[in-house]
Order: sequence, then structure tokens, then C-alpha cells
Amino acid sequence: MNTRMSFPGAVALLLACSAFGDTQVKMEDLPDAVQRTVREQSQGGSIRGLAKEVENGKTFYEAELKMNGRNRDVLIDPAGKVVEIEEEVALDSLPAAARAGLEKQVGKGKIAGVESITKDNAIVAYEAKIKKSGKTSEVKVGLDGSVIK
Repeated sequence: MNTRMSFPGAVALLLACSAFGDTQVKMEDLPDAVQRTVREQSQGGSIRGLAKEVENGKTFYEAELKMNGRNRDVLIDPAGKVVEIEEEVALDSLPAAARAGLEKQVGKGKIAGVESITKDNAIVAYEAKIKKSGKTSEVKVGLDGSVIK
């Protein structure tokens, strides 16, 4: 059996994999600064997974954590700076305007989960998974409830 791949086939496979941009990695594969940040961010919790991702030509690392029974994803730059944190939160903990904005987008659907999005130590938005008519989608709103594309 011939297991060699043609050049066009190899290019197609490479493009398909790079389109997703995420590669699972191990702690020892991370730059030292990123390892330190992951250790700091995961104190009191557990690491569920680590990934290297490329967005718009820039490399980032994502630590998927479990903290106090909730999922928390931390996006880290190669220098070890936390770029963004997405953390599971209860819908009733949202500011009234953000909650109303999400509920308006849901209509007759159901909110399956909500995450806060933190940048520079401040919550900047909320993202909800919505189930409607058997389909799952996401919607993001600002603190004032306005939809963020």
C-alpha cells in the first residue's frame, strides 16, 4: 500500500490544519514566561488543556483551567502577559443591561451558558451560548447590552 501523499494533498491537509490554528501542547513545550503565567493563573485549580494558536499571524497560548468548579480559559502572549480571560459565570450575576441584551438576542431560545470576557483586569463583555431550534450559536454583548460582532 502506498502511504505517500501527493504535494497538492499535503498542501490541502496543511491548510486545513492551519485554518483552525490551534495545536495542543504540553507544559514543557511552552516558553518559560508562559509556563510561569499558567502556573500563577492555575493556582487553586487544575489545568484541563494547553494549546498554541495563531490569530492574524500572531502566536498566543491558551490555558484551559478548572477553577472553583467553573471553566476558565486564559489567553497568554509569548512574553507571558495575560491577553484575555473567558470565565464561566452565572446569568444572574451579570449587570442588568448585559443580561437584558443577551436575553433579547435569545428570543424563544435558551441560554446554555455565559462567560465573562476580561481584558486588562476589567470585564469588557459577556458571551452566551444559545440553543434555538436545535442549533447552538454564540452571541457577545458589551456591558451596556449592545451586540458585539
